[in-house]
Amino acid sequence: MPEIVECVPNFSEGRRKEVVDAIAKSIASVPGIRLLDTEMDPNHNRCVITFVGDRTAVAEAAFQGAKSAVALIDMNTHRGEHPRVGALDVLPFVPISGMTMDDCVALAQSVGKRIAEELRIPVYLYEAAATRPDRRALPDVRRGEFEGLKVAIETDPDRKPDFGPAKLHPTAGACIVGARPLLIAWNVNLGTKDLNVAKRIAKAIRESDGGFPAVRAKGFELADRGLVQVSMNMTDYRKTSLVQAFDAIQDLATKEGVEIVESEIIGLVPLDAILAGATQYFKLARFHHEQILETQLWE
Repeated sequence: MPEIVECVPNFSEGRRKEVVDAIAKSIASVPGIRLLDTEMDPNHNRCVITFVGDRTAVAEAAFQGAKSAVALIDMNTHRGEHPRVGALDVLPFVPISGMTMDDCVALAQSVGKRIAEELRIPVYLYEAAATRPDRRALPDVRRGEFEGLKVAIETDPDRKPDFGPAKLHPTAGACIVGARPLLIAWNVNLGTKDLNVAKRIAKAIRESDGGFPAVRAKGFELADRGLVQVSMNMTDYRKTSLVQAFDAIQDLATKEGVEIVESEIIGLVPLDAILAGATQYFKLARFHHEQILETQLWE
């Protein structure tokens, strides 16, 4: 079985294509790396780049991406809807084949340490790589965002980073590095300008407030489109399917008197997640993976 690690860094730039292209180019320049996808979101002012390779190539490509972000992004002038603490905000490693989660934890530790030492950026470890229970969940680590962390990292012992100085990089901020399973980043846009509607729906469906297992959700405003958005991280689509989450949002939106305009996947999505949703939605009996045409063509 070939060794494949997926890396899905999130950078705090979604409006300047030339900057995103330069970061992607630095990642793709590493031998053995396959760049799979680049997504930009101007409202969130954020991009997500997906690439794969073996652990050695992925480690080097992740560092080169971090190095480019430090050179090209200034957090002091960054504004966007999405929470963030740094130029390279989040750097997750995902085991795909020939790798275990423990292998990805070791990868997160080594790359995080290198970023801290060579780029002088404070690094926090999260999810499976977390060194403390209160740092497993990304929203907990990102609490206060770039502006709040400026003070907290220097004054609150609980906010001391896992690697690097207890002081934000002057332009690049901090970085959160970890290892996790496959995650689906998914947004549902609603036909209203009332941000409170999106916030109420997000609160109702997210696990932390008693909603669905493995669902994280926040409400955002898409001011330039006259819409609001329920932005979700589906951290385990086997626990809560896309159909379950979508149906719940649709029911809640109907009660609020608004309609769903569209939904969008950010980055890549496992076929099994779409298949599970289609099977559930169409009530397909005894449907199995081998009935997909492309599955037979690939094998």
